[in-house]
Amino acid sequence: MNVALIVIIFIVGLFVAICLHELGHFIVAKRAGVKVEEFGIGIPPRIFGIKRGETIYSINAIPLGAFVRTAGEDDPTVPRSLAGKRPWTRFGIYATGPLVNIFLAFVLLSAFLALPISTVAGNGLMVNSVAENSPAEEAGIKPGDIIFEIEGQPVRRRGDVQNIVNSAEEGKEITLLLLRNEQVEDITLKPELDPESQQRKIGVWLWWNIVSRVGEDSPAYEAGIRYGDTILNINEQVVYNDRSIPDALCSVEEGEEINLVLLRGGETVSISLANDGYETLPGVELQWVDGTHIEQERLPVWRAVYLGARYIIYTPVLIIEAIPLIIESPDMALVGPIGAGQLTVEVVRSSGFSNILFMASIMSLGIGIFNLLPIPPLDGGGMLVAFIEGCRRGKRLSPRTVRLAYTIGTAFLIGLVILITFIDIWRLPRGFGL
Repeated sequence: MNVALIVIIFIVGLFVAICLHELGHFIVAKRAGVKVEEFGIGIPPRIFGIKRGETIYSINAIPLGAFVRTAGEDDPTVPRSLAGKRPWTRFGIYATGPLVNIFLAFVLLSAFLALPISTVAGNGLMVNSVAENSPAEEAGIKPGDIIFEIEGQPVRRRGDVQNIVNSAEEGKEITLLLLRNEQVEDITLKPELDPESQQRKIGVWLWWNIVSRVGEDSPAYEAGIRYGDTILNINEQVVYNDRSIPDALCSVEEGEEINLVLLRGGETVSISLANDGYETLPGVELQWVDGTHIEQERLPVWRAVYLGARYIIYTPVLIIEAIPLIIESPDMALVGPIGAGQLTVEVVRSSGFSNILFMASIMSLGIGIFNLLPIPPLDGGGMLVAFIEGCRRGKRLSPRTVRLAYTIGTAFLIGLVILITFIDIWRLPRGFGL
């Protein structure tokens, strides 16, 4: 997909998410009796505005979201002011914007999960390589073996092996049916728990092909393809059967670079060679899993909604678990608007247009969670002040204390925005490596 189109869709999505955030504040403030002086789309200077009742609805010149301007935001003496409302009323008004973003993220994520997705399925999966000292190595599994059944359950898709292994009784040996040299063999092994992922593993890397021969004088050999490699994709198109290679090569103009991603010893290797009008990879012979094809899958709506809600609910846990990664690699973990746009482009180009919904949900969720941080002048900062005053039975914090908190918080946020923007710009040339 064209990069410019993806960027435009991203900007529109970001704009809508921010507008809905402010719309949430606007509706609840109105219902709470707060005087809303202006609801603006975009950032001033104002292009034009229409006054309806006591509120001006405006369109502004800078298309960066929206804003709500209420009477007496920090002056409780102003009639019908925001600051003059009770603490728990203010808490609700501040909370509504982030909650709207979180709900929007849930809707978009559920819609994404309910979409039909294309998956590769076949009569088993082929072993590319076996981890040292793993259950698979001890059981004698070798590269080129095809696993087509585990514990009596057929293996058709990439996730099947992990799902079946994880569902097996803990500590119990499992039986695999392999196809090796056109002979079916039974192999028994006991999976081991991987402490990093907390999943049981047998120690194999799987795909649907393996290089059975490569001519040493061929362009493919000179480019770096070796016996035992697995070809994962060609120019970002998944390779899953013998027909998928010519299809991928046809998308590359003669004279342009053919970019391949290989699986070798459990690691991915990227290589390239010039396209000399190839209809297949020169000098390369591949062994394939039979019957591999693309098929459509769709989750039931109730399941998509359940998984969408589950992801949203567990997001705080995921954030806490990601703190070591943020500390270790802030350049990859801290993402601002520029980085989010770049990540959206990479995800959509590598995984398809439907992932724009997924990225929009993550973007809206990020806006919601960020605004819940208890740092003035974010919504979370206003919620914190309202919460403290609510716990004090309405006794207000001193104006000096509130002003100091807002000054410190604003300075911190400005510094954070500068840092994240610098990281986003620094990351632009090298990307996220998807």
